[in-house]
Amino acid sequence: MTFIRAYLRASTKEQDAGRARGDLEAFCRERGLTIAATYEENESGASLHRPELFRLLRDSKPGDILLTEQVDRLSRLSDKDWDQLKREIKDREVKVVALDLPTSHMMMKTEDAFTGRMFDAINGMLLDMLAAIARKDYDDRRRRQAQGIAKAKAEGRMKGRPEDGERNEAILNMLQRGQSWNSIVSATGCSRSTLAKIAKRLPNQSMALEQSEA
Repeated sequence: MTFIRAYLRASTKEQDAGRARGDLEAFCRERGLTIAATYEENESGASLHRPELFRLLRDSKPGDILLTEQVDRLSRLSDKDWDQLKREIKDREVKVVALDLPTSHMMMKTEDAFTGRMFDAINGMLLDMLAAIARKDYDDRRRRQAQGIAKAKAEGRMKGRPEDGERNEAILNMLQRGQSWNSIVSATGCSRSTLAKIAKRLPNQSMALEQSEA
């Protein structure tokens, strides 16, 4: 018996991974089919760390369908990671159907083995193409973000995180009282690099202390 397993993913906790649930259910209802199980998670599409996706694959039997809204819900992976995921899908003989890939819809019902193999080959090729496009879109957006940040910094529009004045004043007091760097880091949670910057504000603060406790 073939089961349809819906996979829903969003990148962050603030996004609703279940947003597309209605679309997937309507898609199946129009074809007289029912979703047997739903797997929902908030993980980056660029990461292979997808506990729910791999649980779906472990639960699947040969011929089961992995149904998702868009190919980029399944993959914004690097070539290496996409190849690994594809091998897992192929080894488990799972069919991938995406709402934004019309040729994959034919995988829901195939009349014979030859037709099934033919559509599987076509679907695999188009999945590769859309996965590559999704990855390129991901890389392009990250590059534009990095360029925007660099430009903002160069123009002085990005100053970094505001200083925690209250904490840093407490750190200065601890340094003046002669507390060790290790105890200050433990008490305040600041990094040693931050502590080194604050210590420079005290003209008589010996950097040898930091070196001796490193």
